[in-house]
Amino acid sequence: MKDNVGRVLGLDVSTKTIGISLFEGDGKLLELTHITPKIKPQPESKLEELFKKVDAFELLITRYIELDIDRVIIEEPLLGSNNVFTVATLLKFNGMISKVVSEVLNVIPEFISSNDSRRYAYPELVQKRKFNKKGEPYSQKEIDKNSAVLFGDYPYDVDKKMLVWEKVSDLEPQIVWEYDKNQKLKKENFDMTDSYTCVRAAMCRDGIWDCNKK
Repeated sequence: MKDNVGRVLGLDVSTKTIGISLFEGDGKLLELTHITPKIKPQPESKLEELFKKVDAFELLITRYIELDIDRVIIEEPLLGSNNVFTVATLLKFNGMISKVVSEVLNVIPEFISSNDSRRYAYPELVQKRKFNKKGEPYSQKEIDKNSAVLFGDYPYDVDKKMLVWEKVSDLEPQIVWEYDKNQKLKKENFDMTDSYTCVRAAMCRDGIWDCNKK
C-alpha cells in the first residue's frame, strides 16, 4: 500500500439514485450513502427533471469541498439496454454529474466498467467454470481448458448485485443497511455497494491497496 494517498470518492450514477462512498487514502471507509432526489412538482420534461436532480446532487457534493479529495471514481453506465432512449438519458445524466464533480471538487473523474470494478475489487470471484448453463458438471478435462471468468464459480443466473453486496457487507460489518417494510434490501443499497466497489477496484488495480486480503 502506498503512503500519502488522499481521500477517494466513489459514485455509481443512475437517473434515480447516486451511490456515494468516501474513503481515506489508506482504505478506511468514511461514508457510504446515496442521494435519491424526488423532484416536486413533477417537471414537464425528462430533461428538466435531470437538471433539477443535478442541482440536488451539486448541493450535496459541496459539503465535500474541504475534504481534500484527490480522486473521484465513477462506474461507467451500463449500455446494454434495448431502449435507446434510456441509454441516451443515462449518458446525458452521467455527463452532467461528471461535470459537476469536476467544477465543484476540482477533480477530473475517472471511469471504470462494472466488469473491471468487480474483477479488481474481488479477485476471488474470478474462477474457472465447473458447470454449464444447465447446471451440468464439466469434465476435469473441460474445466482445465476453460479460462477463468468473473463469477465463474457461480451459477449463470446468480444475483450479481446481491453477491457484491455480500462482499461489501463482509468487509464493512459496521454498515447499517436500508430495508423496506417487508425486510428486503432496498435497491439503493446496491447503488451504494457499486460505488464502494468501483473505488476499491481502481485503488487495487493501481497497486495502492491490496484487494487480495481483507
